[in-house]
Amino acid sequence: MSFTSLGLLDPLLRTLERLNYLTPTPIQDEAIPIILKGRDLMAAAQTGTGKTAGFALPLLHKLLQEGPRVSDNRTRALVLVPTRELAEQVLQSFIMYGQDVPLRSYAVYGGVSINPQMMALRKGVDVLVATPGRLLDLYRQNAVTFGQLQMLVLDEADRMLDLGFAEELDQIFSALPRKRQTLLFSATFSEAIRTLGKELLRDPLMIDISPRNAAAVTVKQYALPVDKKRKTELFLHLLAQRGWGQVLVFARTRNAVDQLVEALQKKGITADAIHGERPQPARLRALARFKAAEVQVLVATDVAARGLDIDALPHVVNLDLPVAAEDYVHRIGRTGRAGASGEAISLVSADEVAQLAAIEALMGQTLPRQEEPDFVPTHRVPVTTLGGHIVKKPKKPKKPKIAPGKGKSKIHLGNWFDES
Repeated sequence: MSFTSLGLLDPLLRTLERLNYLTPTPIQDEAIPIILKGRDLMAAAQTGTGKTAGFALPLLHKLLQEGPRVSDNRTRALVLVPTRELAEQVLQSFIMYGQDVPLRSYAVYGGVSINPQMMALRKGVDVLVATPGRLLDLYRQNAVTFGQLQMLVLDEADRMLDLGFAEELDQIFSALPRKRQTLLFSATFSEAIRTLGKELLRDPLMIDISPRNAAAVTVKQYALPVDKKRKTELFLHLLAQRGWGQVLVFARTRNAVDQLVEALQKKGITADAIHGERPQPARLRALARFKAAEVQVLVATDVAARGLDIDALPHVVNLDLPVAAEDYVHRIGRTGRAGASGEAISLVSADEVAQLAAIEALMGQTLPRQEEPDFVPTHRVPVTTLGGHIVKKPKKPKKPKIAPGKGKSKIHLGNWFDES
């Protein structure tokens, strides 16, 4: 199967050929013809399998063929995403695939000034990529209206609900025209998303390319047990001993991110951070430096678990396990993309065994454990089973009690004792 056989327009095919995209991935192969026919669609696929192109290419095709030129303060296709990083990634995909077509794409999100975004929307945009909160702000100020909207895409809709965007989404949906094509794309589908799909889509077709919550087979995964207080020390040891190049590290909190970056910089290692407390320009600058190989280690919270598309990233390290097991799948999905091999290492302490068990239950596999000789933990990480259970070690039998006496000891043996 080739992109030519999918029926895409020549300008798009020429761009794909120039990008050396020769064969569509399974999600692209199935989704593109359905979208070109105008059907609503719910599609699930592992992260890194090309689902952005799966909806971007047919959207650009249809916008070229259908409908009048976009008017001021309007958009013809709306793509909703959960995070600023994913908004930028999706926008860059539209710009890359649409470089030979006369269509305009733009992204809006919070964390930056709204005024330049209002100015950019004055002449209208064909494709608008947006986070829900900022889109509502613009809509309430009449900076964008939806009278010409033809297509709606929800990308990573499960994450939008996880982040508490349900109310904002309801407000957006009520403002959109009922006559439209709606697409739901995600790496995973929760029951809440399936319910949303039934309410939002009209007679949708379903595509499920991969098992739910599965990690890419190209990613080698394992856990390294370690005491909590030695995690940073172990990471620095691994970085030096194994000669790693670029590494993406996930930590649970902003403080943990900043502390690791500080420790790396003290060792002369180039490092930068992405977390919710950093201004958006700083976050984008950190990602750009990492992509340009100006930074060896990028440390992030789960704000970056979805939305980071980095070519040939060999290593992802979980300094801390995520609270939500689903986020583990998205974290390690930053490596092993597009068929490349990758390695995902989790530094696990004893107090994280519940999260480890939940991750293994979700994925249906136990993570192999390796021990680094000089970092064997004092507090051992309990054994887990595939059912997500924690195997507790049997308690040692109690020793007979020795009762103190006046210069003597009494050894209790039932109702008898011997004084000696």
